[in-house]
Amino acid sequence: MLVRLIYASRARVAISSEVIDSILASARKNNPGQGITGVLCYSDSIFVQVLEGGRDQVNRIYGNLQRDERHHDLVLLAYESIDERQYSSWTMGKIRLDKINRSLLLKYSVCGELNPYLVSNCATVALLNELASTAAFAQRD
Repeated sequence: MLVRLIYASRARVAISSEVIDSILASARKNNPGQGITGVLCYSDSIFVQVLEGGRDQVNRIYGNLQRDERHHDLVLLAYESIDERQYSSWTMGKIRLDKINRSLLLKYSVCGELNPYLVSNCATVALLNELASTAAFAQRD
């Protein structure tokens, strides 16, 4: 059974490019063997990540994330069974949330930044869906 999990969390320290590079390198190395696809969105202080794959594999990764000391305030935004992947092209795509077009962010929030703690879960998911449909995510192998 395929599932999609979306969560948000707050970084304990400012998110550096080195931290992102490390997370992406690990994901891109390990995800193909586990059948995991997805995207990591981030700002200086917030992570939003989508994970797709088998239920057991996604649940295991989420359990590991809950124990990861790099972040806190982990919030489950969406968890659903899916018939097909939306992010099948990305072992782990990435996008910096503060680089998104401000007018697109205003479509889903009251200000020009995405803060999943201040908008509905549906708004965050809708923004991610729109970004995926426009191929706004960057991939680096």
